[in-house]
Amino acid sequence: MAKEAPKTMITSAGLKKYEEELQNLKVVRRQEVAKKIKVAREQGDLSENADYDAAKEEQTEIENRIAELEALLKNVELVSEEEFVEDKINVGSYVKLYDCAYDEEVEFHIVGSSEANSLLGRISNESPVGAALMGHFKDETVDVKLADGTVESYKILEVRKMEE
Repeated sequence: MAKEAPKTMITSAGLKKYEEELQNLKVVRRQEVAKKIKVAREQGDLSENADYDAAKEEQTEIENRIAELEALLKNVELVSEEEFVEDKINVGSYVKLYDCAYDEEVEFHIVGSSEANSLLGRISNESPVGAALMGHFKDETVDVKLADGTVESYKILEVRKMEE
């Protein structure tokens, strides 16, 4: 019996973003690239046709992304707003922390792994910091063991539901 893959937790905003991207790829981008291929074919000899090669490569990228999104969306677990507990960190939480080592405040949105983007302050619930914070409450101090073995402490200053 095949083992079922673990569910990917996702916020409703993340789900909407991926559904819209998938729809755009299937409806708009597929048609655009099909037209490019048709125009390139009409130019004649395909063996030396750079436009045809580029369009076929773009088509492959679109189809790969469609397959990737469909697989992702088949295996998501939507974070329920009803499960949000005031001041408790969960996927979908916005958190403000005091970084004890660097004497500064930092802010994160805790999201599922597919939505993570550290440049935007969106950290995964599976990352060292995200995993350590899960289930903790405002005013607690949490020690986080990082990949290099060091431990950093964060005091939880604020927790609220992430705005959609």
